Amino acid sequence: MTPNSATSAAPSRRSFLASTAVAAAVVAGGVPLLSACGGSQEGRKEGTTSGKDAQKLLPTFVASNVVAPDLPAKNGAPAGFTKAIATADLKTSVPKKLGSGGKLKVMSPFWGTPPKGDNPYYTAMNEAVGVEVTWQNQDGVTYDQKLGAVLASSDIPDVVVVPGWNLMGKIPSAINAKFADLGPYLSGDKVKDYPNLAAVPTEAWQRGIFGGQLRAVPMPGSYVTDIAPMYRKDLFEKKGYSVPTSPDEFLSWAKEATDAKSKVWACDDMKWTAFNIFSVFPGSDKALWWNLVDGKLVNRIETEEYLEALEWVRKLYAADVVHPDAVSGKAGGDSRNRFTAGQSLVFNGNISAWWGSVTEQRAQKPDFDMAAFDIFGPDGGDPSLWAVQPANIFTFISKKATAQQIKDFLALCNYCAAPYGTKEFMLTAYGVEGTDYDVKKGLPVKTTQGVNEVNGAYDYTGNPAPYTAYPDLPDVTKGMVEWMQRMGAFTKKTSFFGLTITEPNRWSNLADNFEQLEDDVVRGRKKVSDVQQAVSDWKSKGGDGLRDWYKKLLDDNGSAN
Repeated sequence: MTPNSATSAAPSRRSFLASTAVAAAVVAGGVPLLSACGGSQEGRKEGTTSGKDAQKLLPTFVASNVVAPDLPAKNGAPAGFTKAIATADLKTSVPKKLGSGGKLKVMSPFWGTPPKGDNPYYTAMNEAVGVEVTWQNQDGVTYDQKLGAVLASSDIPDVVVVPGWNLMGKIPSAINAKFADLGPYLSGDKVKDYPNLAAVPTEAWQRGIFGGQLRAVPMPGSYVTDIAPMYRKDLFEKKGYSVPTSPDEFLSWAKEATDAKSKVWACDDMKWTAFNIFSVFPGSDKALWWNLVDGKLVNRIETEEYLEALEWVRKLYAADVVHPDAVSGKAGGDSRNRFTAGQSLVFNGNISAWWGSVTEQRAQKPDFDMAAFDIFGPDGGDPSLWAVQPANIFTFISKKATAQQIKDFLALCNYCAAPYGTKEFMLTAYGVEGTDYDVKKGLPVKTTQGVNEVNGAYDYTGNPAPYTAYPDLPDVTKGMVEWMQRMGAFTKKTSFFGLTITEPNRWSNLADNFEQLEDDVVRGRKKVSDVQQAVSDWKSKGGDGLRDWYKKLLDDNGSAN
């Protein structure tokens, strides 16, 4: 997903891979996911598990030292790998086959046309892991409907992938009723039987607690915002523009840079960057909308920062410096195309678009260049940023699974969580050399068959700690990682960071209309006073009750921070 709409591409940690064959999909993040998750051991339970109770469930963290990154992780940002590793130098992270030769049926979302089940990639993975996996790939666009129907039935696959944005309605309660507790296999030092899983950060595992049990293997991600304000560095240099360092400077520059007659506008919709500039609590999970401020639990929609962010974006629209397609509401997947076409000079999107855009454009335009500028504060000083959730895709195994099936599932996850620079990573990420990819100028490049077959699927059954690896464009890798590390230095965690929470049904849709209201306000269709009235209505219709409920949750369980 982009900050403004869903994309048809699969969210995938494999999008952070080096391949000169195809541009990466944008990893989901930054979208307000208006549903939370959690529940009881049987059926729905409101609340969460944190503090001492969670510590009993969480796996022991043992950092991987198999391959040293070129840019070590820091400040919550991912590690970076700028160089390709020759086949002869690949390390081994799974020295012996952990699978028993058993079988597992796995249901997961898939964007595009699923490959045939007997393809060379799947066959090689089955042999390497020691588990025969049958993929039941479902259309990612309508996955929520399929997921709901399957979980409502008595016949569910052995393993099911559940994206965080599909956790709504009755799905959270079904998770608790139908999926197994992994604690007996992973909690504490037990995870050491699966070293690659032991290297998954604790905060990601915290998100895998559903209904008081460790039920999910999470897809870990960096908690530093990945929504970056990206700019056309080549065009800035050509025009002699300096990168703005405050909201006022940005508006002043935007007026200078916009030339509607030449079909050039300063920017696309900047709402999500505005939320970062003005230190608005993050929108990636409703639980993160709440934070303890001076002893009182406050929701982001109640803050002055929220209104200030909207007012600043409103000024951009009013000054006619925003691309007209964004004005009309076409702010989602097309924003990057408008940017690469030179019609807008700045856009905010997932930072993975940096690599994807450069890869696509330099084939035709060798001088194309872009970068992300640092987020500034409201007065032009340092920003005050908020952490996003450290995992938002989860994989579960059926409560009907045998102990051996659970072990085979974990063997599969452990193999797929192999770090960059290992033999296991290369097979999982690129498939079979000579069939799915070739090595050209020292870089693995997927063949057409590899693009079609090594796509999705194993992305969801285990992932290493967050990393960025684009050895085909080492300068981009360095730029992305260092931007996130700089932003990470200014990143704090809200009171419910890392927790998986089920809100009471009576209040779960209370704030659903705010995103549309925000978009109407910044485009001048509504007033800031309409937001203030909506907040007042929200409070009287249950917002204050929800605040009391969250406060009790915090008092009873403590924060995960």
